[in-house]
Amino acid sequence: MSTSAKSVRGLGAAGTGTTHHIRQRVTAIALLFLVPWFVFSIIVACKAGFAGAQAWVAQPWNAILLILTLSAALYHMRLGLQTVVEDYIGKSGTKQALLILNTFAVIALFAATILSVLKIWITASV
Repeated sequence: MSTSAKSVRGLGAAGTGTTHHIRQRVTAIALLFLVPWFVFSIIVACKAGFAGAQAWVAQPWNAILLILTLSAALYHMRLGLQTVVEDYIGKSGTKQALLILNTFAVIALFAATILSVLKIWITASV
């Protein structure tokens, strides 16, 4: 029993398995560095109260790293939920609806968090 080389060189049954896996690993590695910074910084910023937290977000490097952290976390979450839906939901219509809902929910969260950070950052610099 042998398999032709052209059918084995693909990316798996769906054709995108390797790309999805690599993207999830890259975001996980990014979060490995960003989350400890985020947790430490949030603890320090919150000890200073609301005004201190706003001042912390208004600093350029903190705002940039916060946007990177939120972006990586939300994209990683989207990829993980996509995998769960694809693996455990059997009905095709339900699966497609949940995948679309997953994408729209992440886009909405991304827009809300990024706009919030940018508003604080830009308002403080004016």
